[in-house]
Amino acid sequence: MHVSSARILFALMLAASPLALRAQQQDEPQEQPRFRAKVDVVTIAAVVRDKHGRVVPSLTKEDFTVLDEGEVQPIVEFHPDDNGPISVGLLIDGSGSMRHFASVSHRVGKTLLRQLNQDSDDVALMSFDSRLVQLGSFTSDFQKLRTALSDIENWGASSIYDAIAGAAGVVDQHTRKRRAVVVVTDGKDNWSTFAPSEVARIASTIDVPVYVLAITSQDDEADPVVRLTGGDLGDIARATGGQYFSADTELRQAMALGRMIEDLRHQYLIAIDPSRRAGLRSLEIRTRKPSLKIRARQWYDTKSE
Repeated sequence: MHVSSARILFALMLAASPLALRAQQQDEPQEQPRFRAKVDVVTIAAVVRDKHGRVVPSLTKEDFTVLDEGEVQPIVEFHPDDNGPISVGLLIDGSGSMRHFASVSHRVGKTLLRQLNQDSDDVALMSFDSRLVQLGSFTSDFQKLRTALSDIENWGASSIYDAIAGAAGVVDQHTRKRRAVVVVTDGKDNWSTFAPSEVARIASTIDVPVYVLAITSQDDEADPVVRLTGGDLGDIARATGGQYFSADTELRQAMALGRMIEDLRHQYLIAIDPSRRAGLRSLEIRTRKPSLKIRARQWYDTKSE
């Protein structure tokens, strides 16, 4: 099922609503690198790794091919992998099912902040139960965010899919540079109005990668497919160019966060001209070397670019 522009607009309105967010970002930072006006181009953040899982630096524009609905499109702008600054929307599950994992999620948040660069990166802190709550606007004052982590109270239902859609909108309004939503959760949803497939397309069409860190053991999941792929949350991550991780120990969680940050530091930023045909359109990115693995968003909407 295709996601209408109205649903995408609703997600962005959800992200901006004062009823959904406790605080709003106060100022717009200078955005680098800068593309043409958002309505003029389709931007694509791509991460390239080799068969051993290592990031592949120093590729050029000529190394990439972009397919729009299966048709090759010329790349009109290209910003190479440059180990640049990043913006992260940190979304922590504050629902009742996470009550026993509260200390773990707080520790994960602090670990993420330690792995970022306070001189160049910025982070917004959000939480959710049946609502999306912004506990800290985008800032490089990581100590302020460490303090705000203690304000997360675990109770109520879980609307993880709605929260991801709203958080992606918050990140999109903040910056067009290298960015992502990082979700820390037990993966349980019982209150969302958005279907996972809708959220995948919403976040994909605005080019906000979603990284999911499930902090409970996959051994607790009865479905072997979910254990392997992350189920609906894994589908959301892959559709947006992000990734799903399951890590139930401190070491594995720190390694997963490091992998996420490495991805964001080494994104290739690509732009093509949008199709003149309105509607949801599929995207595929390829390189000259078939052995390389590329992650990038899978969709764009000509009405939302």
